[in-house]
Amino acid sequence: MSPGDKLDPLPDSFILQPPVFQPVIPYVTTIFGGLHTGKMVMLQGVVPQDARRFQVDFQCGCSLQPLPDIALHFNPRFHTMKPHVICNSLRGGRWQAEARWPGLALQREASFLILFLFGNEAVKVSVNGQHFLHYTYRLPLSRVDTLGISGDILVNAVGFLNINPFMEGSKEYPVGYPFLLKSPRLEVPCSRVLPRGLWPGQVIIVRGLVLQEAKDFTLSLRDQSARLPVTLRASFADRTLAWVSPWGQKKPISAPFLFYPQRFFEVLLLCHKEGLKLALNGQGVGATSLGPQTLEQLRELRISGGIQLYCVHP
Repeated sequence: MSPGDKLDPLPDSFILQPPVFQPVIPYVTTIFGGLHTGKMVMLQGVVPQDARRFQVDFQCGCSLQPLPDIALHFNPRFHTMKPHVICNSLRGGRWQAEARWPGLALQREASFLILFLFGNEAVKVSVNGQHFLHYTYRLPLSRVDTLGISGDILVNAVGFLNINPFMEGSKEYPVGYPFLLKSPRLEVPCSRVLPRGLWPGQVIIVRGLVLQEAKDFTLSLRDQSARLPVTLRASFADRTLAWVSPWGQKKPISAPFLFYPQRFFEVLLLCHKEGLKLALNGQGVGATSLGPQTLEQLRELRISGGIQLYCVHP
């Protein structure tokens, strides 16, 4: 892509915001495209040993004076006899009635993964993979465009994602895989061994950022004989995305092209008995046929190309 080229226009639902690593607290950032039904915000971090309280605010603006309206004020408190969470909304400079949840599933000196899942009428919050609360909106979700984090908290990563389309309806929450393992970036090329192969219901997740001078991105699955029954390839030069057969034949995928320099992306592959379903940035865009025997024989996931990797599962 040359400096004079413009990015193709994309529907808002396809645009993902890059993750933020190790932000300095207090931290305030714009939420790209604002909040909408199906949006997820993932917060990964550690509660300090001497923590008293922290808060996560989904705000309608970022002014200091006057204070912006706050649609969701999520406020864990650790300094009381019984640690708990307060949720509330700020409208016109006045706090509304507090909602309190006991049994706080966060502990001092412990790491956590909090997932905010925004639905039609309410936001659901899970902590470390378990449902904790839901909070009915008191302000329109469409007004929220800012995230604020403050208080006694160490944040490793903040992720902005869309609902996994394959999991919706079958589970209350999509799986929130952390962005960080030991470091913000994984080595590329990247390889993952699949000792048991793949099976229906399993989801492959790849999250990354396209580099400035990238030429392509390839995700391939190898079987026991080192053949490549499945290859997904994005060519940045001609802006095409395709399945590539073991014999080199290309089957184009009709979907908006997402892989541009400095743009974050998420690839999801859902294994089912007839093959693989593909989603890009939370939107289903196609499938390829394989069959259960071929899935069972796959033994390695390989990722290469001009990208930074933030998450690979499995």
